[in-house]
Amino acid sequence: MQERNFMRKNSIKNTRINNEVQRELSNIIRGEIKDPRIHPMTSVVAVEVAPDLKSAKAYISVLGDPKAQEDTMAGLRSAEGYIRRALARSINLRNTPEIRFILDQSIEYGVAMSKLIDSVNRETREETADGDGAQQDLSGEDEEA
Repeated sequence: MQERNFMRKNSIKNTRINNEVQRELSNIIRGEIKDPRIHPMTSVVAVEVAPDLKSAKAYISVLGDPKAQEDTMAGLRSAEGYIRRALARSINLRNTPEIRFILDQSIEYGVAMSKLIDSVNRETREETADGDGAQQDLSGEDEEA
């Protein structure tokens, strides 16, 4: 029984609805909401609409400090009703899903990992450059002898 629900959740229709809701949510958050708590670098990473169209999880990414993230999430939660009505106007669905906003830190995590990888690569290059210089000095000495 669970396997059948899994299939329905990832059906072509459900995937199309997820993408459409994500696009419209992004437009609403970017263009219609005037709440100053919502950080300008807020993006909708993904949306999962339930197969019955009654609920949706919207994964939100906020590039900023933890205070900006908390403020943005509070602003979005306070605007849930407005966002749902705007979504109902823009998307013609049988039911307009109740949206639950979830802070997604995967982009921030990816940026942090990228910085760590860059620093390790930089250190490795510096060590290699230092090591090459020492080898060149040794090889120069060998030639003279």
